[in-house]
Amino acid sequence: MKDDKRLKRKVRNSYIVSTVSMALVLFLLGYVGYLMVPAMELAETLQESVAVTVELDRDITPEERAQIEKQLGEEEIVNTVSFLSKEEKLQDREFRKMFDGQIEEILDENPLHDSFELTLTALSADDELVGSFIGTVRGYKGVNHVSFPQQMASQLHATVNKIRLVLTLFGGALLIISLILLSNTIRLAIFSKRYLINTMKLVGATKWFIMRPFLGSSITQGFLAGVIASLLFGAAVYGLNESVPELLTIVRTDKIAIILGGMVTGGVLISLAFTYVAVNKFVNMKSNKIYLY
Repeated sequence: MKDDKRLKRKVRNSYIVSTVSMALVLFLLGYVGYLMVPAMELAETLQESVAVTVELDRDITPEERAQIEKQLGEEEIVNTVSFLSKEEKLQDREFRKMFDGQIEEILDENPLHDSFELTLTALSADDELVGSFIGTVRGYKGVNHVSFPQQMASQLHATVNKIRLVLTLFGGALLIISLILLSNTIRLAIFSKRYLINTMKLVGATKWFIMRPFLGSSITQGFLAGVIASLLFGAAVYGLNESVPELLTIVRTDKIAIILGGMVTGGVLISLAFTYVAVNKFVNMKSNKIYLY
């Protein structure tokens, strides 16, 4: 009787430990994913911060200007287009500071040009595509000059690509390590029941009859682990957003919901898959080899 109670206690403790272990790993994956989302979006924002200035001829007509604006807006590589008049440029504080505020006395007329200020999409990382775009814009009728910081843009894209590579490698390594830990945790839980599996085989139980309760239990265990991980994640996100409220403006609520759903779904699928592999191994193992483990 005492042995039965001790066995039940060990099985129950093993179940609790494996569930908590799964929950902690799922929480870690979800939280790292939550932090990687704004990092990736920030990298994309940096790539989209590359600016191009398209200066227009002084004698350009409103119709020609409108046509250029339309052509620029239709370019796939262009993110935003904004018009900046030469009068607005003249009133720029930094520009006027160079002349000690006496620009009207120094200059007889406004030497600046009306221009379109462009920001490019992440496609600007393709030097060949950018070069083709700049060449096309220079050929527009009414365009006087096109300014593009080629060297700065190349350095920016190179740096952003390195950041993305590091984040991807870190996330991939963490995922692999987490899956290995989950696999070992579930395998140890099944390992403690190997004699039960062998006994069921000896009395003539079919493979599916043996596996069915384990798989059903794994679904419940994965769901519980996902829920626990989601609760921990929710508490961590709340605490982080209280400290850094700007983070919530970067990571939208729908992405948080996706992460929460992914933890629950991932917990069920991972638990089910690893349980199937572990139970299948002991079901197919010969009885005399089980005692060697």
